Amino acid sequence: MSQFWSAAVHELTPYVPGEQPRERLIKLNTNENPYPPAPGVEAALREFPTDRLRLYPDPESSALRHALAEEFGVDLGEVFVGNGSDEVLALAFQAFFCHGQPLQMPAITYSFYPVYCRLYGIERQGLALDEQWRVDLNAFDDSGSGVIFANPNAPTAHGHSRAEIASLLKRVTHRVVLIDEAYVDFGGESAIPLVADHANLLVTGTFSKSRSLAGLRVGYAVGSRELIEGLERVKDSFNSYPIDSLASALAIASLEDREHFDACRERVITTRERTTRRLSDLGFQVLPSQANFLLTSHPEHDAAQLFVALRERGILVRHFNTDALRNFLRISIGTDGEMDSLIEVLGGLCR
Repeated sequence: MSQFWSAAVHELTPYVPGEQPRERLIKLNTNENPYPPAPGVEAALREFPTDRLRLYPDPESSALRHALAEEFGVDLGEVFVGNGSDEVLALAFQAFFCHGQPLQMPAITYSFYPVYCRLYGIERQGLALDEQWRVDLNAFDDSGSGVIFANPNAPTAHGHSRAEIASLLKRVTHRVVLIDEAYVDFGGESAIPLVADHANLLVTGTFSKSRSLAGLRVGYAVGSRELIEGLERVKDSFNSYPIDSLASALAIASLEDREHFDACRERVITTRERTTRRLSDLGFQVLPSQANFLLTSHPEHDAAQLFVALRERGILVRHFNTDALRNFLRISIGTDGEMDSLIEVLGGLCR
């Protein structure tokens, strides 16, 4: 440990992202989209006037926010953008959850949430999933500093309907409810239409998954003007220019191609369902998924050993070395060919 670190830094346990290997592997570990971005993204990249890069970008990201407002049918003032949804989440933690009370979240969820709690000194209240590994919405109430959960949840992949979210918002009215919709486009139902009637609802999303732009780092939030203004105050006290000009242009181009977007996500969903059936045929237990990944375990084979054996054979998946998830693998949905290779190798390992 460094003698120059502050006391708070000594106490941090940073988030550990999925491995980005340098060698050539079938990469099914970080929930990236297996298909390229919309053709218009490449065209916008080629046509981008490089002279604009000498200028600072629009600090309000007006063009991108306008495109997102049109996409979701909300007002411009109800949209916020940031450098990936992780940054948007970090700003939201600062803006809404530092009340000196516990922040309610599922005990098993996106592992960045506990990291932000430690970073900002927020007590975390982890609430157990139900008997079917679903986020238990009935466990949330108005007693803490707020509520946060991913819908569909990560890494368990179950999503709640908009009607179920609406019922939650009738009970939790005095604190912010933040719903992280990173995976909603793969079979979930967005809560964004509920923003009009619930001033305490903030919905975050990303261009990294369904729009194939993980390398660009663009995220967003949709909420009441009161919540968006809170995010803007924190953002402008930290970094006035989170979205660069090139990222904005490419993100807008991806929003303009609805046909490509729908086709790609349908391919991922079809491959996911096919892979679920094939894993089940091999004896795996697979949780129902509304995301672009599967959480699965095998009653007769240790998940850590399978993880190592797959990597030795050129296939990278995710293994979480925690008590609750130690016997599970999280498998991102790749192309049909990549998933065929996975099933073939697992078939040999699980005979």
